[in-house]
Amino acid sequence: MNTQPKDTKELTLLGGGRKGKAKPSKQLEVFPNKTDNAYLVELYTDEFTCLCPVTGQPDFARIKISYVPDKKIVESKSLKLYLWSFRNQGCFHEHVTNVILDDLVKALDPVWCKVEGDFNVRGGIGIKVTAQKGTRPEHV
Repeated sequence: MNTQPKDTKELTLLGGGRKGKAKPSKQLEVFPNKTDNAYLVELYTDEFTCLCPVTGQPDFARIKISYVPDKKIVESKSLKLYLWSFRNQGCFHEHVTNVILDDLVKALDPVWCKVEGDFNVRGGIGIKVTAQKGTRPEHV
């Protein structure tokens, strides 16, 4: 049940900061889930930024990711670098939230996944977008 060296063999981004400067990346790395138990993983950041695709002004958001893993778990440093990759990308809030969801589902093939983007007020309006795929088990 403990993490074995073979479980981390495919991880290329974790620890990369020691060798050089960390860079944004669209690569989501995963490692094996070591249990058949159904459980909830929640990840969040208050530091998400992207750009308005029309004005180029920065948008700031709190992103919360919740998922029930099947065979794979997302490695958190790769997730950090992945989210960082949106910093200079123009994308509407609704689109970027769904892109994050689709990329996570593609990488993880989870039982259930939900992404919430709670974007700061700009122009007097705040936007919260929630997107999900799959069905969350009732007991989790």
